[in-house]
Amino acid sequence: MSNNRTTSTFSSSAYSFSSSTVNGETRSRREATYSDPSGTRIHRSSQEPGQAAREEKIEYDNAGRRIEGAGERGRIEDVTEKEEQAARDKEYGEKMEEEYAKREGGA
Repeated sequence: MSNNRTTSTFSSSAYSFSSSTVNGETRSRREATYSDPSGTRIHRSSQEPGQAAREEKIEYDNAGRRIEGAGERGRIEDVTEKEEQAARDKEYGEKMEEEYAKREGGA
């Protein structure tokens, strides 16, 4: 009896981007999809006028079942909060350096 085994190897990727400006307000959307024998990964991002950028990452296994992963996967995240916090942290650090410099300089 022979043991015939077929192995499938493939990969596919797609990327799309759209941007439109109406009355000076710009909307943008991106989507990247990558598939291989282990499953499919999708990364979407969008930004509406006057709103924070949004990201969504979704992953499916090779049977088409959605993978609920740890961290940020599978949910929409407001990335502006992180950027704003980083800016506040930087500003605080600069103020502390200035304060220490004043004290060391005898001012």
